[in-house]
Amino acid sequence: MGEYKTPGVYIKEKNAFPNSVVEAETAIPAFIGLTEKAENGTESLLNKPVKISSMMEYNMYFGGAPILKFMLSVESGVVNEDEKTLLVCNKGKNVSLKAVRQGDLYTLYYNLVMFFANGGGTCYIVSVGDYNTGVLDKNVIKNTVLPGLKKVQDITMLVVPEAVNTKDCMNIYTDILAHCEEQNRFAIVDIPSLGDKAVDTFRDTIGGNHLSYAAAYYPWLETSVLSDNDINGEMLIWNYTSVPDLSSFVDKANLKSGEDTPMEKYVNICFGKIITKKDGETKLSDDDVNRTKNDLHNALLQNWPEYKLLTKKVKDYLNLLPPSAAMAGIYTMVDNTRGVWKAPANVSVNYVNKPSMVIDNKAQEELNMPMNGKAVNAIRSFVGEGVKVWGARTLNGNSQDWRYINVRRTMSFLEHSVQNAARAYVFEPNDANTWINMKCMIENFLRSVWKRGGLPGAVPEDAYSVHVGLGDTMTPEDILEGIMRITVLVAISRPAEFIEITFQQQMQKS
Repeated sequence: MGEYKTPGVYIKEKNAFPNSVVEAETAIPAFIGLTEKAENGTESLLNKPVKISSMMEYNMYFGGAPILKFMLSVESGVVNEDEKTLLVCNKGKNVSLKAVRQGDLYTLYYNLVMFFANGGGTCYIVSVGDYNTGVLDKNVIKNTVLPGLKKVQDITMLVVPEAVNTKDCMNIYTDILAHCEEQNRFAIVDIPSLGDKAVDTFRDTIGGNHLSYAAAYYPWLETSVLSDNDINGEMLIWNYTSVPDLSSFVDKANLKSGEDTPMEKYVNICFGKIITKKDGETKLSDDDVNRTKNDLHNALLQNWPEYKLLTKKVKDYLNLLPPSAAMAGIYTMVDNTRGVWKAPANVSVNYVNKPSMVIDNKAQEELNMPMNGKAVNAIRSFVGEGVKVWGARTLNGNSQDWRYINVRRTMSFLEHSVQNAARAYVFEPNDANTWINMKCMIENFLRSVWKRGGLPGAVPEDAYSVHVGLGDTMTPEDILEGIMRITVLVAISRPAEFIEITFQQQMQKS
């Protein structure tokens, strides 16, 4: 009665339901790489995580695709291809049409296209530099980018698709894996190169720490991000100080001695227009120069088979991408349609013509179950089914606990969700009432996950159990020290990686 002083009617509300667990996000990747720009109006976004949900938003903050340039020339004698040089040879005359890539290779834009094409949604972009002066520096990533990502709570995955273009690739991966274990996140990494020893080299240099927080995929993918129309005269450029000698590539059987073919005449005209600008005799606008280059490109494309073949090689070169960004999109799609507890495998990969290497059952044995346990998931092409992800293992393949991707990610999802909800009980009395409230809250959350198929078991008791209390999880000393201990046991489903069906004849019965 002491609280009431004035006669009247008083209303008191009491909570009828306990606190609930808000489910944490499971598929919010952060992409680290180089972009055309990084600005929001006058604000610089360099080294800052920016949340986007479409390529339109990406273009607004980070610009468009890089315009990579290839210098063309006609070379005689023996010329070899390398990581920057593409060739089309006229073997009969020992002459080659050569294209040499100018500058560094920037692919984050194309990888983001693959991410959204394969089911990607909300993600974060961290630009560490632009196309002109930026470098994917491992020290910047370790000391600036990763500490900044710690402040963003909803990020669950890390992807650095451009790491394969740098010499510090494995050091970047090592730092990212350490960050993922500390922050309970998951990394998708790529094999830095192709070839017989690429996977072995990756396993030797990735180290042995934090491997359950990452998965690797192989081989690279021959995508269809760039079309024929994306390769133009502004990308394939000649040295316009002199007209190239095309005589070794043209048929002059029906021409008079010294006479040019129509294609050679047209090349001379186009080069003349562009060269005169350089010499100052005629001033053409940049638009006129680009238009002339594209006219030349289209004319050569229609009349010069070797040039057309080289154009295709340039397109295929730029379309060869590592699979990590596409896999981040597949993770998102599977999480949204089936749940994080479903293994992201046996799923088709969009915007892919074929894997860059053919992997059969025999070749996948060593990828999937190596002696050192560092499993690499294969992406394979199946007749009549297309290109599919055919593996669901983390890099810690020898661990019975963390062998599978969906097990690691499901546990992280449960841990994040319960941890966030439990913050409401910090500094509450460490007594039976609080214990019961927390136990009910966690059990209700796990029951909802079980109902959706996230935890295996015919009844809830087979799927999970929650323990808390004095004499069960805590001692009197724990309570004196202000420690509340809760033990949550969950059964997480493993994928049916190997399905064995036995057939046997039986005796005829009639």
